Amino acid sequence: MSDNYVITIGRQYGSGGRLIGRKLADALGFSFYDKELITVAAKRSGINEKIFESVDEHPTNSLLYSLAMGTYNFESAYIPYSNMSIPLSEQVFQMQSSLIAEFADKGPCVFVGRCADYVLRDNPRCINIFIKAEPAERAERLVKYYGVEPAKVKDIMRKADKMRANYYKTRTGRAWASLDTYDLCIDSGKLGVDKTADILLDYIRARMQAG
Repeated sequence: MSDNYVITIGRQYGSGGRLIGRKLADALGFSFYDKELITVAAKRSGINEKIFESVDEHPTNSLLYSLAMGTYNFESAYIPYSNMSIPLSEQVFQMQSSLIAEFADKGPCVFVGRCADYVLRDNPRCINIFIKAEPAERAERLVKYYGVEPAKVKDIMRKADKMRANYYKTRTGRAWASLDTYDLCIDSGKLGVDKTADILLDYIRARMQAG
């Protein structure tokens, strides 16, 4: 088992979880992995990166589910399976999980999403954090910083969180955002991204000093 400390970030859509994770990694000098895992997995497998993105953090690559969630990409309808007996979504999860374990063993790092807390559940030096915020605060962030249409933002948030919850349940058998899963759950909307990151840094450093 590696002695590296690893931080995993679960997050509600629009809570600023990715940005907070990046700030933590920069402040601690840790490596940072979010969509970077897709790039590495795509390069190693030889499969087009956009195909990986089409099933990333999706609970299934079922056409009916994708249509219902509004996430199906008809340009990616042809998918060159590396193993026809295993759904592409499962192959992507397996590859990402392998990379998460590999990178966690190589050095201290921060992972955003992708069930990293579950993949590293037996690692005693893994600190699991969940970032949440009130719907109105998340909606404001998505409209202001990501250009989401105000009329559509609530529906987009609902679908995104539902997809993440279903993905987590499908891959781990656990409930997404359950307090039992995380060492710390924090509301980023109350203090903003920077101050939330500062509070988390204090907690992480205290944990690291405690050994």
